[in-house]
Amino acid sequence: MSDSQHTDPAPLWWSRPDGLADARRDGVPAPRPQADAEPGAKAGAQDPPPSEPRYDPWGARPLHVVDTGRAARGVRMWQVVALSVGTALLAGGIGGYLGVLAERRSSTSLELPQAAPGSTDRAPESVAGIAATALPGVVTLHVSGGEGSGTGTGFVLDQQGHILTNNHVVAGAKEIAVTFSTGESVTAKLVGRDSGYDLAVVKVTGVRGLRPLTLGNSQNVKVGDPVVAIGAPFDLSNTVTAGIISATGRPITAGGDKGDASDISYVDALQTDAPINPGNSGGPLLDAKAHVIGINSAIRGADKGGDGEDGDRQSGSIGLGFAIPVNQGKRVAEELIRTGRATHPVIGVTLDMQYTGDGARVAAKGEDGKPPVPGDGPGGRAGIKPGDVITKVDGERVHGGDELIIKIRAHRPGDALTLTVLREGRERTLDVVLGSANGS
Repeated sequence: MSDSQHTDPAPLWWSRPDGLADARRDGVPAPRPQADAEPGAKAGAQDPPPSEPRYDPWGARPLHVVDTGRAARGVRMWQVVALSVGTALLAGGIGGYLGVLAERRSSTSLELPQAAPGSTDRAPESVAGIAATALPGVVTLHVSGGEGSGTGTGFVLDQQGHILTNNHVVAGAKEIAVTFSTGESVTAKLVGRDSGYDLAVVKVTGVRGLRPLTLGNSQNVKVGDPVVAIGAPFDLSNTVTAGIISATGRPITAGGDKGDASDISYVDALQTDAPINPGNSGGPLLDAKAHVIGINSAIRGADKGGDGEDGDRQSGSIGLGFAIPVNQGKRVAEELIRTGRATHPVIGVTLDMQYTGDGARVAAKGEDGKPPVPGDGPGGRAGIKPGDVITKVDGERVHGGDELIIKIRAHRPGDALTLTVLREGRERTLDVVLGSANGS
């Protein structure tokens, strides 16, 4: 093959050729001779070596780059780009920092929507209105004695400083401290107490601005009436709870041992679902007019087990609270203030407390050899006989001896009652005037 027909193979695009390709062979004009060549240079002398060839990846031909100005411009472009990126990053950082500062400044002055200040006045018959009226007259009692210490509640009866509370709050007390809603605390002395009604009166002296509570009338109370209780449950003084009257005339006994009737309180109680807890004892139960209609005295606790024994009940409210009607409390308080003792109305008979039938049976034998129905007593004069079963008081049925005592004690000595008795299978009615016995 002749030289005119020989064709050098094109180098691969990633190869580095050993020599220069003949540019004219591909129709590329030959480079022009240098115009500023030195005089006397030999004709045909070899030109200085060109700069590093640049490869054309598409044509697989090395291209000579001789424009150094273009390379300088490329370097300057990268410098501009780098400077622009740096400036942008710096601007972004400064902007973020300023944004954080602005957010912090705005956070310190942030105000959330809130209702405008309004009136603090409340309707007198509302719970808040009742509480505002009654709280200045309610006190907390801290009692200490030989059997330990305890907390209870009471309320002011008059300007002389008499305060009504429960007997079980102050029983056995050696020291009684009374704290008012203002925080003022003074020492009180016992005026009188009665375990049968579970009521007691103490007195404070040297206290100005006493706010006696107004006594209502428990005969006007109806089931469903709204009520408010105030006390110091678990020593949390000035605690206000609300509810309704759940029942009236609910017979309950509390305290003591049924083997010793003189140590048991018998109450024809008002039942309420207003939460009452230990420490509420002696506090007022108030109606919608902020009048006292009862003295909070007892609660029914939840059974821990299935036997239902009192000792196995949990303390705390389950919505079964009981209050002594204020009409009964008023009479007892007046007697305690006057004489230090309260009288109990009686029918003058001995009851068989072991009787399990319906009604209250009069014992066949008396105590200590005494007749069960003294002839000169109210029951004897009314014609009650040993063995009679008393089934009703003024038309209201009684189911046991405790309930009969409760119904009797809901009255005053001298009141006239009609008793329904069952004798030898026949029912008859007897009229009796209640006698009087000193309480303990």
